[in-house]
Formats: sequence, C-alpha cells, structure tokens
Amino acid sequence: MKNGLQEAAFQALARRGVQLEEMARLVQQVVQEQGMDLSLAECRNHLEKVLEKREVLYAILTGVTLDELAEAGALPEPLQEAVANDLPLYGVDEILATSITNIYGAVSLTRFGYLDKKKPGLVGLLNRKLKGGAIHTFMDDLVAGIVAATVARIEHAALKGAARLPGLEKSPPNGLATAAEG
Repeated sequence: MKNGLQEAAFQALARRGVQLEEMARLVQQVVQEQGMDLSLAECRNHLEKVLEKREVLYAILTGVTLDELAEAGALPEPLQEAVANDLPLYGVDEILATSITNIYGAVSLTRFGYLDKKKPGLVGLLNRKLKGGAIHTFMDDLVAGIVAATVARIEHAALKGAARLPGLEKSPPNGLATAAEG
C-alpha cells in the first residue's frame, strides 16, 4: 500500500511519462549484461523496494518540480537557463541522482556512471527530450539513479545468496570478490 509521499512521487513520474514497467525493463537489461537472469517481475519487485525509500521519493519530487518549473519559465535566472538547457557544468541534476545511488554504495554509483554515459532505453529517450519537447534535465538522471540503485540492490542480494541468480555461484557479478575471496 502506497503512502502519501510515495503516491505523490509515482504521480510525478507519471506526469513526466515515466512508467515503472519501463524502468523495470531497463533494470532487467542491465542485470542481463552482468550475466544474471532475472524475470521482469523480479526486477520490478526490486525496483518497488527502492521506490519505498523516503530519500528516493523526495529526490523524485524535487527533480520533477524543478523540471516542471523550468518548463513554465518560472525559475529565476541564471537557474532557468541552466535547467532549461541542461547545461553541462550545471551538475546538480547528477548530484540529486547520485543521492539515490548512495543508498546502495559504490556499485550503485558505478552503474549510474554507466547509465549516464551510455544512456540506454528510457534514460536516452528522456535525455533527448522526445516526450513532447518537455524538459527532463533532472528526470533522465533520476531514472538512471533509480535503475542503478535497483541493479545494485539486486547485486547485493545476489552476493548474500538472497536472489536465485544462475551462474553467480561461480563468480560474483563484474568480477567482484567476496570478503572470503579477498
């Protein structure tokens, strides 16, 4: 059952054209690239757990609000120009997104860097502003941060043995060593 904060964040995502199913697909794509075989339902379950975190929900609401204010031309200059044009040296959008990745540690930050650079799937679509010419300066990075955190959550669960991931018993994802292996 969603609380008021979670409901507000989900509504904000929906207003920006972001569906949980699309994010879950991207999570599945990234974990498959890591050699793990999870169903879309399993990926969505992990995604929903990430989206229970208060810090994540507030980050979504903050970023969406700033994107919407920029679309309305309601931010003061020079902030309006920075957000409306996603200026390369602005960086606050990435900082907000990495606040999400920090919940799941360095592996999450690494996954965010990959998603931010490669811009696969929904992240790239939002970055190119193809959804009605909307401003997604924060939204593309927030989605990347949420997906990265979800992938890291899956990897942490796999290393603990909580997830049934074929092939993981041979070696951890991406060559990560367990404490016993040094």
